[in-house]
Amino acid sequence: MCRDATVRAVTVAWWLAILCQYAPAQAEGIGWRHVGTSAIEAGLPGLATGPVDRVWYSEDGSALYARTAGGKVFQTKDFEQWRPVSDPKLIPPPELATSRNGMPEPFLKLGTRPATPSRLYGIGRNAYRSDDGGQSWLNLTSYKGRSILGAGLTAVAVSPSDADEVVVASNWGVWRSLDGGLTWNGLNDFLPDLPAGHLLGLPAGTHGIRMSVTPGYEIEWAPGEKTAWRLSSGLDVQREQDVKAALTQVLGRPVTAVATAKDYIYAGDSEGRLRVSADAGVTWGAPFRLGESGRVEAIWVDANDPRVAIAALGARPNGSISPAKAAYVLRTMNGGGFWDDITANLPETAAHGVAADRASGAVYVATDAGVFLTVADLGAAGRPSAWIALSEGLPAAPASDIKLDAGGNQVYVALEGYGVYAAIAPHRLREPRIVNAADYSSRAAAPGSLLSVIGARVESARSDDTVVPVLDATENASQIQVPFEARGAALSLSLDGADGRMTFGLPLQSVSPAIFVDPEGTPLIMDASSGVLLDAGKPAHGGARLQVLATGFGRVNPAWPTGLAAPLSDPPRVAATVHAYLDGAPVEVTQATLAPGYVGFYLIEIQLPRAVNTGASELFLEAEGQQSNRVRLYTQP
Repeated sequence: MCRDATVRAVTVAWWLAILCQYAPAQAEGIGWRHVGTSAIEAGLPGLATGPVDRVWYSEDGSALYARTAGGKVFQTKDFEQWRPVSDPKLIPPPELATSRNGMPEPFLKLGTRPATPSRLYGIGRNAYRSDDGGQSWLNLTSYKGRSILGAGLTAVAVSPSDADEVVVASNWGVWRSLDGGLTWNGLNDFLPDLPAGHLLGLPAGTHGIRMSVTPGYEIEWAPGEKTAWRLSSGLDVQREQDVKAALTQVLGRPVTAVATAKDYIYAGDSEGRLRVSADAGVTWGAPFRLGESGRVEAIWVDANDPRVAIAALGARPNGSISPAKAAYVLRTMNGGGFWDDITANLPETAAHGVAADRASGAVYVATDAGVFLTVADLGAAGRPSAWIALSEGLPAAPASDIKLDAGGNQVYVALEGYGVYAAIAPHRLREPRIVNAADYSSRAAAPGSLLSVIGARVESARSDDTVVPVLDATENASQIQVPFEARGAALSLSLDGADGRMTFGLPLQSVSPAIFVDPEGTPLIMDASSGVLLDAGKPAHGGARLQVLATGFGRVNPAWPTGLAAPLSDPPRVAATVHAYLDGAPVEVTQATLAPGYVGFYLIEIQLPRAVNTGASELFLEAEGQQSNRVRLYTQP
């Protein structure tokens, strides 16, 4: 193994691990971190975003304005970065002319007339240019029967200082040409107009974050992605639509939200009614509606005890005459027989998403006024504690959904316009949990492995009579190393911190391998020759040597002291035999050692075959029959 390459690669990985796992905990508030961007790769002449209904230039052409379908107005002067306009009424867009005379499409919308009187631009299904005052028209965007700027062109604007500079707005954002429409590029990379909907899936294995997007398609931020969201299969969106349509036929009302657990089916409709079936849809309980409620936007149900559920409701219908404060967060503990109002001190607005952790009683809600948290007894009647706002550090935008990961350790929120933000779930400050440091999973511990204590600053730790090293500690997360001397089937831990002593018991195995991933699911895998961290933009090539940063591979030879950094040369080797698999096929493991210069990290070096596919593959490691998490590795020949 090349020592320089090893040290360089591990240094990169170490700092990435620290930044990804601990920087959020050290930030102000709860440390929200932006996951992904607000742009979409949709096969257009640049990155896309959400619907924009108007674009126009300032009088001197030095600034461009865009109004989103949601009514927000943004301005750019460098045609790259956008900033919101605080009072859009002060900058009204000019009127667009519409004409049918001699037009290639009926009711073509015309852009403002530029300095050259004979030059005109217009849009319909495509964008057009006329150089003779509208007598003849050149189609600028049609290719194989479709517009290269996507469907739904909505507005066109021409620079008052340059007749060749034209901008078009569409359902996919803003597009600009500097050569009279012959070529186009997007202005959407930094335009916060992502039409975020519901979170369909969180990072797990080789999958990233999946989210529905208005109007009815699905996008994914894949592990290793660095540029933009990408359109995905849409199967989850279609499946959800099909279920809602089927239940609409059964219940006779437009079903807007569905949740299932075991044989329970919860359905909410457009008028705020909630229906529950406890026998997989054979029979249904009576409808429940609390006052003049808005449509049911989302339902959370306890997977282990589906009698417990929480519903999030939207704004009350127009024309509501009730003077009472709207109820838009409802709880049931008896399978829908009765729902009680837990809206309490929330601002009067609308909710769009809800998530909960049954063990701690934490309830999160995504609203037009931001993100909020309360603690409630989800197993007995009683008023919840006051809701607290969690929006510090987030852009000022409505929250369209919120989800907790499988372990209830990280919270993810979708914001209209901006996309997804994530943080360590703040309820963990009340209910700390020990997880694997590599991927926040609840897998067993192993001698020498790294564990994260989510929700607590640990000052000292012991396992029976053995000192457990505390490697890093912040106010809401700490990292410890399991002693190499640990034996048996269980590991007992006593942790001391500012709030006193905590005790935990964990299953213990001789090995419990896990590959380090960041909160987006991107694995820490480097090219051994260059030390470059691999991702979607920097794939591994066939025949390359890769270094995988992992933990949980157990004892090493020669034996090494717990809490001590591995030597830079001749690091101890893993005692167990390590295997690696790429898309299910074995690949050669050339070395498996402690990571030189660091504590608790293992460096597994693998040799890729010369013939590899282009695109994403699944990689996992195995030792003594125990498999690691699956991760996504990008390769190309």
